Amino acid sequence: MAVPDTPNEQRAEQILDVFDTTFGELLAADPAAFQVKFRKMAASAFAFYRGTACLFYADLEHEGGRNQGAGPYLDDRTGRVWIHGDLHAENFGTYMDSTGRLIFNVNDFDEAYVGPFTWDLKRFAASVALIGYSKALSDEQISRIVRVYAAAYRERIHLLATGTKHDEVPSFTLDTSDGALLDALRSARARTRFALLDSMTEIRDHERRFSAGGGAIELDAATRYKVLAAFDGYLETLPESSLLRPDSYRVKDVVGRRGIGIGSAGLPSYNILLEGHSDALENDVVIYVKQAQTPAVSRHITDREVREYFHHEGHRTVISQRALQAHADPWLGWTELDGAGQLVAEVSPYAVDLDWSDIDDPEEIAAVVADLGRATASMHAAADEDESGQSLVPFSTERAIDAAIAADEEGFAELLVDFAHAYGARARSDHQIFVDLFRNGRIMPAS
Repeated sequence: MAVPDTPNEQRAEQILDVFDTTFGELLAADPAAFQVKFRKMAASAFAFYRGTACLFYADLEHEGGRNQGAGPYLDDRTGRVWIHGDLHAENFGTYMDSTGRLIFNVNDFDEAYVGPFTWDLKRFAASVALIGYSKALSDEQISRIVRVYAAAYRERIHLLATGTKHDEVPSFTLDTSDGALLDALRSARARTRFALLDSMTEIRDHERRFSAGGGAIELDAATRYKVLAAFDGYLETLPESSLLRPDSYRVKDVVGRRGIGIGSAGLPSYNILLEGHSDALENDVVIYVKQAQTPAVSRHITDREVREYFHHEGHRTVISQRALQAHADPWLGWTELDGAGQLVAEVSPYAVDLDWSDIDDPEEIAAVVADLGRATASMHAAADEDESGQSLVPFSTERAIDAAIAADEEGFAELLVDFAHAYGARARSDHQIFVDLFRNGRIMPAS
């Protein structure tokens, strides 16, 4: 992808137009949250890239991407698979799956959708270029690392496409991981549910309740009633395997929260404290109810069947995560509140993101990226109908992708290398334009 020779002011107007379409209503409703979001995005080109999937997909459409079946390696099948939607190098980390195992894999499925598999790979490749640039790696070193990612992805997809069953390919666990992945898993293992509860709750009158402050917002009676009604609707979306002990779903307390992170600015959310699997206070569970957002990629997918498959964005997020993540969080479900789709999941004590701050050696970076390539391939291959319970993608995604790549093995890695450098340069330039727009008051509404 060539970097457009666009004057800064013209590009600034393009960025403002995309931001207005994507963030306009939420920004007007909660400008304070977006002040926080945009200041985080101003910190670095990578932080800006993380917060602008909307701009990324607008640019892909500009280069001819609106027809998702068009382009190298894309056909009627490979242009229509479950994708993560916001796959970058920091969207990987740990979680405890429904069998009690600590797993390192892709996380944060808020942007997941159905589309071209190469869009995930391009978004990841550009993020590698940004990380490499921030660590002063040469263009040649960045190219090699992107090729390592492409080769690892290709190898794992081929392995799964040629008869190896998914459960025969080891997940990244405490027993199978090394390096930075193992460090993250060990960090997650050292965490405890009690420590999480201690940071959010207190014991009052022999019962656990949410603590005041710390971002918690006390709810009025009417709002509390609505949240509890939404919780009842959520219970109906859980798989039978999750409904082990009825007392586990006894609500102890409810508070409001307001999202101010890069991805959740302006979105209302709530925390619910539940009894957990025993009467012991240290086994209580905190779940969150968060208004789900429209995924950036969906604005550039024209497939009506995909759009009509989902009841609302909460339903889409959950179905997508269950499709892409084996043995997903047993608390994962959806509901509606005030007419908006909500995502519901556990506030897990075992979630640790991959920390890139001390991964500086090119060889170590390449080893980590190779593992992330394998994880990406396993994610794309997980969403077969028989495995995930969905019917929107009723074919073997790994076989379709394997056949597409086989048609031009040599060009596959080079496609990602070229895109990584070009879009990495574009993101660095856009970041500077964004900072100037933000600091000069051209993004936020006048106060």
